[in-house]
Parts: sequence; structure tokens; C-alpha cells
Amino acid sequence: MNEYHRILIIKPSALGDVVNALPTLAALRDRFPKAFIAWFVKRQWAGLLERAEGLNAVWSVEPTLAGWLRETLRLRTFGFDLVVDLQGLLRSGITARLTGCPARIGFANAREGSPWLYTHRVPVPTPDMHAVDRYLLVASSLGALPRGSPEFRLRAQPGDGQEIAGMLGRHGLKVEAAWIAMNVAARWPTKRWPPEFFAATADRIQTEGLGLVVLLGGPEDRELARAVKERMRTVPIDLTGATTPGLLPALLGAATLLLTNDSGPMHVAVAMGTPVVALFGPTSAIRNGPYGAGHRVLSSGVPCSPCFSRVCRNAVKLECLLKVSPEQVMDAIRGQLARRPARGERP
Repeated sequence: MNEYHRILIIKPSALGDVVNALPTLAALRDRFPKAFIAWFVKRQWAGLLERAEGLNAVWSVEPTLAGWLRETLRLRTFGFDLVVDLQGLLRSGITARLTGCPARIGFANAREGSPWLYTHRVPVPTPDMHAVDRYLLVASSLGALPRGSPEFRLRAQPGDGQEIAGMLGRHGLKVEAAWIAMNVAARWPTKRWPPEFFAATADRIQTEGLGLVVLLGGPEDRELARAVKERMRTVPIDLTGATTPGLLPALLGAATLLLTNDSGPMHVAVAMGTPVVALFGPTSAIRNGPYGAGHRVLSSGVPCSPCFSRVCRNAVKLECLLKVSPEQVMDAIRGQLARRPARGERP
């Protein structure tokens, strides 16, 4: 088995995919403990990777062609002896090739012709496997097997907790109190549970005294959060657009529970050990659901789901999500809260 000393991981996006690739980083670090390991990532997610253990460098790139080309050409000067392409697209394959690295590994079924740019191709036995396990196939082919259960090794930086405590404190909420994070956004419109359902659920959570509801998301999600708040009878705390990806580990690590669509924050919560109630419609929880035990996935089971489409072509628009009721979600939330240890018992 080859020994590698300078390793580059190419996984530029998206948030959830970056998080799901962290166990592969952990496995590579354990197998090559003295190696210099860098990660090539879009600048918007670099702050999250700065909280990942085992990285020597986070190589951030602007998501423009000029920015990508500039950083790719700079990679050549670092003398990498292994490039791991977990993105599997033409651009990432070209990036791997332009590094000049003699060993380039990726998936045999990667898209857009990228496998032709690898020196080693890893077969994927079935599409119906979780992204975490699929990425780990690459690590396994390099002799980097997890020593136990896959580990995300994502940690908040010093000062993150204090910043989150201050942010919540300005809304009158102590970080150690019971509070439920709620992510009402998703990149695909077809992944979004209706705002009136989120609103009804948030009202029930707060009127039943299960905890305060904290809405979160990026600046681009403010309209979706507003649509939920306008339909609520109670008042949530709205942090939409107020946090950065780098602060998500501290924020979601402090939450009692996360209620979410299929989204990047869902995977951050999993990495931080926070229980999740996730809503799945057009996508597959087998492939991209919350990883590991202790989480709940709710889906309708309509025949056309999962369709993996950003456009709903069903006669009943978004039937796959509309058939998941607020009552079902509340039952799942109550069940998760009943199973959760007290704060002092949390691992």
C-alpha cells in the first residue's frame, strides 16, 4: 500500500455534501497521520471546514471560472502526491488533472467524463447507499478504513459558543435552555415543506412548552422564514441570515433538536450529535438522510417519491410533502424529546 505525504481532497460543495465527506477525511488522517492534508472548497463553506479536525489547510476558491482557474493553477506548486476527487464532475476532474499529481482517485461512475481524468477509479456497487458510506469507499480503497463508526470530527472553535450565547441572549434565550432549531429552507423548491405546516408546528411546539423555536438559514432564506412567521400565532426567534456556516456547528450543537427539510444544516446537526426530525419528499433518505441512529425521517410514500426532481410533475403538486401532516411531525418531535438525555447527561 502506497504511503502519501501531501493529499488534496476536492469537494467544493454543497454544505451537506461537505459534511458527509468529513468521515472520509477522518479515515485518511488515521491512515496517514503525518500527511499534509488540504481541502479544496468553495469560499462560502470554508468557515465550516476550519472547524474540522485533521486538516492542515483549507483551500478556498471563489465560485467563478476565473477564480477556479487561478486557484487550480496555484495547486500545482504544492506537489501533491494524491488527489481525492469526491465531487465527481468535469470541473473537479480537470482540477485534479491540472494539479500535476501522479495519483488521482475518484468514482468510476462519476459524471461528465471526469473518470477519464483519474488514475484510479473506485466502483460504487449501488446508488442506494448513503453519501457518507459512498465517500468512504474511496478511503477504503486507499487502506483507510474507519476504526469504528464513521466520525465527523467537527468541533466549534474557541469563541463560537460565546458568540452563539450572545446572539441567543439578545433574544432573551439562554443557550442551555430547551430550544428547537427549525430550518424551513432547501435549495430545491420541491424539498420544502409548506410554510403553513411549519407555522402550525412551531405554534404547537411553543404553546405546549416544548421549547422556543429558533428559525435559522442563510440571507437567501429570509423570505421563506418571513412566510412562516406571518402564519404563526406565537413569536419565534428568527436568526435567518444572522449566522455564518462556520457558526453552524456551535449553533446546532447547542440546540435541543432540529426540525428541517432535506438540507445542509441537517447534516451539520447530525455531525454535532443533535437529534433531527427531517422531512423528505423528492429525495431519498437512504442516500442523503440524517446519518446514523437517533434521528427521525418522515415521508409520505407516494408512488412517485423519490423522483429526484427540482420540478414537481405530479398531478397533486408536492403531494409527497403535503401528505406529511403537522400532527405526524409533532408526534415525531415529542418522541425525540422523550428520548433525549438531560443536558448534563449529553455525551
